[in-house]
Amino acid sequence: MPLKVAVQMDHISTVQIAGDTTFALCLEAEKRGHELFHYTPDRLSMRGGTVSARVEPLSVRDVKGDHYTLGEAVRTDLSEMDVVLLRQDPPFDMNYITTTHLLERIHPKTLVVNDPAWVRNSPEKIFVMEFSDLMPETLITKDITEIRAFRKEYGDIILKPLYGNGGAGVFHLRDGDRNLTSLLEMFAQLGPEPIIAQRYLDDVRAGDKRIILIDGEPVGAINRVPDEGDARSNMHVGGKAVETMMTEREREICDRIGPSLRERGFTLVGIDVIGGLMTEINVTSPTGVREVKKFGGADIAALFWDAVEAKR
Repeated sequence: MPLKVAVQMDHISTVQIAGDTTFALCLEAEKRGHELFHYTPDRLSMRGGTVSARVEPLSVRDVKGDHYTLGEAVRTDLSEMDVVLLRQDPPFDMNYITTTHLLERIHPKTLVVNDPAWVRNSPEKIFVMEFSDLMPETLITKDITEIRAFRKEYGDIILKPLYGNGGAGVFHLRDGDRNLTSLLEMFAQLGPEPIIAQRYLDDVRAGDKRIILIDGEPVGAINRVPDEGDARSNMHVGGKAVETMMTEREREICDRIGPSLRERGFTLVGIDVIGGLMTEINVTSPTGVREVKKFGGADIAALFWDAVEAKR
């Protein structure tokens, strides 16, 4: 039965369709006959008990430079939708958190994917700490003394913002690097949040594997290899996607975290694994679906809609 699907996302005109997971989900929804609507987070409103947005009818096509058509925007009660896809990109700031509070008012009568309350309560770099034995040694703090002690203990470390995304603000400090104080001053100027210090993993040179899970079950993976001159493997900053297979260790990680993902109602999740150690659990707008299919893997967009339709 056709569903009415509203997609809360960054404006579709900004999408790079070759590697965009939200676009892949829209293509599959339209293929199945679902009715698509588009809106950006700034169009979300709440008045009384009604959560609404100025939504535009959306049609999509896999043509670079001509990938969408939008109809006239109409203020619409989102409870009239069958599904809302919560798909805008981080940063995971107070604006993002506010949208989860609003969308929580309509879920689960209108199915919001992923569950907005659990998205809010599962920040990607904090949620993963529930599985610290599966991770590299990691510290979350603003305490400079603690960061210096961590650096002394491990030598090579990564520093990154707690609520960052896409590889922005990620620094590799080698043992003996004298830039630690300057970097801590820079992070302090950027905002009041803690930062992350993490033991550097040499295995990142062989790639940072993105594994995608549907309802807590692994369905595909892609390896992201950093550029020779960069410590980051994110494709936004030049990382190269290459074909890969999941290892037994990676399947063990998925088995461990799967029950927690299902308990939180996370339909679509992406985890990052380097050398058999998990570094993040991405629940806001995980990517990698198109790359997996490109290299002959599963059609994850189809598996996603199978899962959503079953819940409706």
